[in-house]
Amino acid sequence: MRRLGALLAGVLSVAACAGPEPPPMIETTPGRVTDDAFLAGDGAVLPARLWRPAGDPVAVVVALHGFNDHAGAFETAGPALAARGLLVFAYDQRGFGRAPGRGTWPGAARLAADARAAVQAWRARAPNTRLYLLGESMGGAVALAAATGPDAPPDLVDGLILSAPAVWARSTMPWAQRAVLWLAARLVPGLTLTGRSLGRYPSDNLPLLERLAEDPLWIRATRVAAMAGIVDVMDLAYARAGTVRGPVLMLYGLNDQIIPATPTRDVARRLPEPPPHQRLAVYPEGWHMLLRDLQAARVLDDIAAWVRDPQGPLPSGADARAPAFCAGTLRSREEEGERLHPRMVWEASHPSP
Repeated sequence: MRRLGALLAGVLSVAACAGPEPPPMIETTPGRVTDDAFLAGDGAVLPARLWRPAGDPVAVVVALHGFNDHAGAFETAGPALAARGLLVFAYDQRGFGRAPGRGTWPGAARLAADARAAVQAWRARAPNTRLYLLGESMGGAVALAAATGPDAPPDLVDGLILSAPAVWARSTMPWAQRAVLWLAARLVPGLTLTGRSLGRYPSDNLPLLERLAEDPLWIRATRVAAMAGIVDVMDLAYARAGTVRGPVLMLYGLNDQIIPATPTRDVARRLPEPPPHQRLAVYPEGWHMLLRDLQAARVLDDIAAWVRDPQGPLPSGADARAPAFCAGTLRSREEEGERLHPRMVWEASHPSP
């Protein structure tokens, strides 16, 4: 059972509690946003955080957090992007943080519908301001799902920002992982996994990892029944990547130990419009939580510059690595058989006096 748990946890190192895909909820009114909540059309109240720039915003950014996380995922990126002229609004997605149904899986369609409604609510509140949808990890998959498909209006957003998007679809997983996931979901659906023993880390920011370990809003254990639902979101994002309309900025770190490089390459190659409309930025020192890593300022500078001018150069030059990465000549550390420990990186960058 220990080996089974390790293999299943390897499918998703960072995941949320979930269950079978629930039936769609009926929207009775359009969604609304306040400074501290997103009020969904079905009456659900999703707590939110808002960071404003000093003057008029260059753009509004609706931010979607990743697995197990909550709107506090942007507690450093939000103010940093606000200082760069952007208004950032992040809400706890259903089943996460302080949102309704914490620890239950709301369904891929529900998450995507909420994201669309939140964006449309901000369109109504700030009709003359450009609007972007930013997603980290699972949030990136939800952003892709929200902006594509039959329910997505063509002018939903002015662009997508996908930070290490969760696009590890079933079709890109080894057959053994797919088989074990399928069997375990039917035989031991109530088994909970943490992935703690796998030795995989989402960031090189050691103090951040220590805070997350104590964060009461962070979900730490995942039922096996969750896996199928979560992978459904990744399947949807992976399948729809070729139908994205409008500009996309996709971000990936070569130290990512959570989402493999191969499906990330596949998605980048399949984005329908060529550069500069679709941009991939590759960070050799980046990990999975790019917006919170030790080199986060570089990523945040790139995001702000891209929002101001989607066709202009990125300050870091990280987009210059995209051709080599997509061709497979620039490989991740995992592909090279290496895996760093965040303590090594932290101690190297913060030597003792």
